[in-house]
Amino acid sequence: MSEPGSSPDERGVNQNGDPGGKLSVSGSTHTPAESPETRLLSAFKTDGHARKVYLAGREYYSEEGKTFELRLVGKIKQQLSSDPTLRPEYPPSLGLTEFTRRATEAALGRSSHAVMENRVFGVQTPGFTAAVRLGAELLKHCFDDSATWCGPVYLSSPCDDSLAGIFQAAGIQDIRKYYYWDDRRRGVCLEKLLQDLERAPEQSVVVLSASGHYPTGADLSQHQWSVITQLITRRRLFPFLLLPAQALCYGDLERDGWPVQYCASQGMELLCAQSFSHCFGLYGEAVGHLLCVSKQSSLRLSVQSQADKTVRSLWAEPSAQGAHVVATVLCNPAHLVEWEGDVKHIVERCMLIRFILKERLRLLGTPGCWDHLTQQRGLYCCTGLNGQQVEFLSTWRHIYLLPGGCLNISAINGRNLDYITESMHLALTTSL
Repeated sequence: MSEPGSSPDERGVNQNGDPGGKLSVSGSTHTPAESPETRLLSAFKTDGHARKVYLAGREYYSEEGKTFELRLVGKIKQQLSSDPTLRPEYPPSLGLTEFTRRATEAALGRSSHAVMENRVFGVQTPGFTAAVRLGAELLKHCFDDSATWCGPVYLSSPCDDSLAGIFQAAGIQDIRKYYYWDDRRRGVCLEKLLQDLERAPEQSVVVLSASGHYPTGADLSQHQWSVITQLITRRRLFPFLLLPAQALCYGDLERDGWPVQYCASQGMELLCAQSFSHCFGLYGEAVGHLLCVSKQSSLRLSVQSQADKTVRSLWAEPSAQGAHVVATVLCNPAHLVEWEGDVKHIVERCMLIRFILKERLRLLGTPGCWDHLTQQRGLYCCTGLNGQQVEFLSTWRHIYLLPGGCLNISAINGRNLDYITESMHLALTTSL
């Protein structure tokens, strides 16, 4: 994806319109030049209004409206820079061993049968987008047919705009959508989702958000996951799971990764793209990971060999510093406790913003029910505003949301909360 983190595109802007982060894609992955986010960012930068607000970013923003680095991360970077045992050398093409081990553990848990049965391997990637791209390349070699597999791939509606382009850049042109967000219910519509997947041809790939769905923030419940995985198994579909902002839904890596653990526990083969940019504040380092779970251990080595060959043609080797930071935190109990405390603070702040926004809208008498704001989790939120109302906000109130009415909840802070709430109320009560 673009990141919703890392973002899939690993780029951002602070609340004063300054560029932040960096693009993290392989050379052959193309993001459309005029994506909705590109247009929004351009409009925001040229807007001279004093109270303008940009709510379409992908990074986590602090109360001061800035992206920031966790204190622990800064401290570890200093320690690593002065460590005489670390030499300036290229990491292995598949990444740092300790990092891939810890990233795999973060997704599958510490007692995964798939790991014990030697059916799992991981690849460090330069960001989330690169993890999705590598997964797309491997899909062409995952099936037993002699002919090269070329789709279809099913994406949720809505989803990250860059996802389709990533799969197409890998030569998979048959991209389809399945129903996910329902505007009327303001939540996931399981019935229509199942209807769409029921019609999917065998060996279709279904891309599913494991947690922190971008751009809605609406995730599947454990019951819904149970129903969907039964359908995937029965219809012989292939799950490609996304964890673009792991730990920022519940403040816990393993809890956010529960859907991955559940699918693996059912004996399913799968791919999972992970990002550690959001939860570690490593937007400049672009730290991603692709997790591969095979049905049989005998298949693991052949897929791993194909991954190594593909990586060498895309980026040769990932950067080391960000992965060193993540591995250092995850393998040190004291560091891990400190990091978990920082992440839980981020999660609690985002949930508090949701509750306050919902209560302010209620007190203003804003039409509609706003319970969905607090039922969603993570950095992203679908307000339920329609296209006209979103346009009203950007034109008359200088507040920039994604076209579908979705926003980054962390971009709301004490300085702009009242203005945003009043503006949403006006958008719903003003004759357009």
